[in-house]
Amino acid sequence: MSYPRPKNLNLFTIHFPIPAIVSILHRISGVFLFILIPFALWGLSISLTDSGFETMQGWFNNFYIKFIFWILFIPFCYHLVAGIRHLFSDIHLGDSLQGGRRGAVLTFIISALLIILAGIWLW
Repeated sequence: MSYPRPKNLNLFTIHFPIPAIVSILHRISGVFLFILIPFALWGLSISLTDSGFETMQGWFNNFYIKFIFWILFIPFCYHLVAGIRHLFSDIHLGDSLQGGRRGAVLTFIISALLIILAGIWLW
């Protein structure tokens, strides 16, 4: 007689390991960056004209515009670092259990440093 295994479909009660969290956030940041492509192309098209470049420089003198740009830059920094971690995993560097945990923690630390440095650079 086979007993059906219990199914837990509540994702809020499941404890994910940190490499899984890094991987899920990498996918979410990738989707967010994909959604931002039209806005980035719009900003690029404006900035390529002389008057548009002056307009964009004027916008970046506003604190709120800088803050929004910094918030939108956060997924890029995280996606870059997590992508490099995945590339290292593809060549079998840090693909053990302990190496995966260390790589995930390093991903969060390096991403946080890049985000802080981007904020310092903007202001």
